[in-house]
Order: sequence, then structure tokens, then C-alpha cells
Amino acid sequence: MDNKMNVLFLCTGNSCRSQMAEGWAHHLKSDLINAYSAGIEIHGLNPNAVKVMAESGVDISGHKSKHINEFEGVALDVVVTVCGHANETCPYFPGNCKVTHVGFDDPPKMAKELAEKGASEEEQLDCYRRVRDEIKAYIELLPESLK
Repeated sequence: MDNKMNVLFLCTGNSCRSQMAEGWAHHLKSDLINAYSAGIEIHGLNPNAVKVMAESGVDISGHKSKHINEFEGVALDVVVTVCGHANETCPYFPGNCKVTHVGFDDPPKMAKELAEKGASEEEQLDCYRRVRDEIKAYIELLPESLK
């Protein structure tokens, strides 16, 4: 019997932050957590998220963007919203599912703002790297911090 905690990381489009969180959870906590990610919408996997995760030795290139409705039959223990929009529009989860919010900055938005100011690709990728590292630090505290 699987005594792992079922954790779903939820964001708007399941393209970047929730994908990174799922990747880190698989990489660091697969012995304790069954990790999933989804979005309120489907935006596709962000290639820069894949790139910066690979820099840290975590391969999320096989992930796909999933809609929250794909998890209707999954007995989730915790849903972690990782962006404000997902937190505000988070659907109801039945049973003993706990919903918690841990907001992270939006790397694509930050990178776009930097690009408009003439920033290099490396400077834009640094937005992704910073959030990647913040998400890793959060995942390292799981599952204890969810109880």
C-alpha cells in the first residue's frame, strides 16, 4: 500500500511554476510524495522552464500541460496553488483535501518585462533560475510543512 502523500501543484496554465514544483518533488521527495501538476487552463510546457530545470539535473521535458479536470478521480491530500490567479480561482476539492497557497513570481512575465527593456536572453533566464531555486527550497521542506 502506498502511504505517500498525493500533492497537486496548481497554477494558471501548468506551463512553468507548477511544472517545476512537480519536477522538484519527483526529484527530491519521490519516496514521500506522489506529485502532480495541473492548471486552471492549459498553456503548454514552457521551454525555458525545461531548460533551467535541466541545468539543475531535473528533466521535465516529458511533462505535458494538464487541466485540473484530469484529476477529478485522484484522492488528493493537498493542493498547493503556486500563483495568485490559481489561488483565487481554485476549485473545490472534496474529502479531506487541504488547499494551501505558496505564491511564486511569474518567470515568463518577468522575462518579458526585461526583454522589453533590452535584457539579454541570459538575464531573462535568470528570472526562471531564481524562481526554480525558490521552488526547490520550498519542496525541500515537504511534506512536513504541509501537515
